[in-house]
Amino acid sequence: MNWSGYAVKTTTGDAEEGHLLLTASTSGDEARTPVVVNLALDRSGSMKGAPLSAAVEAAIQFVELAGPQDFVGLVLFDGVAEQRVPVCSMDSRGKRAMSDALHGIQTGRGTALLSALETAARGLQRTLVPGRRQRILILTDGEPSVGPDQPPAFTELAEQLSKQNVSVHALGLAKHYYAEILHAMTAPTGNAFEHVDGPEGLSEAFGATVARLFGQVASDVRVRIKPHGFQSLTCRHAYPAQIDGEELVVTLGDVSRGFGRRLLVSGALSQPDWGAAVVGMSTELNDTRRQVIELVRVLPESREGELIRGLHHELELVAAETAAWLSLARKDVERAEVQLEESELNLRQLVSLSPEGIPVKRHVERLSDLRLAVERGEGDIPLLIRRAQSVKAGTHVSQVVPLQGPLRGRKN
Repeated sequence: MNWSGYAVKTTTGDAEEGHLLLTASTSGDEARTPVVVNLALDRSGSMKGAPLSAAVEAAIQFVELAGPQDFVGLVLFDGVAEQRVPVCSMDSRGKRAMSDALHGIQTGRGTALLSALETAARGLQRTLVPGRRQRILILTDGEPSVGPDQPPAFTELAEQLSKQNVSVHALGLAKHYYAEILHAMTAPTGNAFEHVDGPEGLSEAFGATVARLFGQVASDVRVRIKPHGFQSLTCRHAYPAQIDGEELVVTLGDVSRGFGRRLLVSGALSQPDWGAAVVGMSTELNDTRRQVIELVRVLPESREGELIRGLHHELELVAAETAAWLSLARKDVERAEVQLEESELNLRQLVSLSPEGIPVKRHVERLSDLRLAVERGEGDIPLLIRRAQSVKAGTHVSQVVPLQGPLRGRKN
């Protein structure tokens, strides 16, 4: 795995800030780590028809990509969660069991989302596959109607799973799922949830998630940062972080081929001589690796400096954008307008920089939708809120250089 580090100083009025951008990426030809995944599929009544058909098709694609060295299980849930297929090797027998289960799904009533997560976790704990990180991939289109239905319960469980080295990934379909809950169950394990507008987009979204899972090169990727010359230092991305003595330790999660991880930390400077000692750590094929990351000083006007400044504006933009959609949903148009203006101010800065590696065009398109909604009250507000919340989650847990589909770059 490759590490890079850049440092830049910016000045606003009399205040000087230091920024560190750290990136963990792969060369693209490393051997992938076989996966251990428990799939949890929502079969509640709202999934009947096209949503369930799309989910089954995506799950079948997942199974087809797996090999005997991969272990996959299947949890189905409505008002009750059931481990339909235990976590097992995807040899011919395992694939046949998964195929039979997927083709026989019937919809039910209710959505026991926390129970689904608990059942998937218990299913993983029954099968030990040495050296593999266990994962849960959950797909749902609805809010919990059975069992706990507030984010804290999901956060507590996700934190427990993270300590057990279990990673949670989630796909939210359409406009009735509870985005805050998907964020609560994924963020503590270093991931963001994916939003899908409708069944027609499920295959592509599922494929992107599968590409990350089947392309994993390193797990438990972390950085230790010991700053000097800073008054304070803040992790700008929403990765799990903690203070260890005089060091800031940030856990980035897993790194897959084509999906690097990016981390921005910033803080006010207290003296002219500033910087940090940075060490990157990861586990690759059961081997723990440690690397000192050299920080390269760059100017704000350099390509790297513009990327760092652009990331700052992108983080501010998506936070204000999401807040504006939520204000609009509460009919607080005046506050939505203020938040929209804040988003647009950051967008103008982002457009002027146009840094490589940030999807500026997509931000322009989304804010155009937001402006129209604020001015005319048009648009599918619930759908657009969830889309914005997913973008915020993905931006704050940064993954870079995304692949186009699950097959590209696949290598055993």
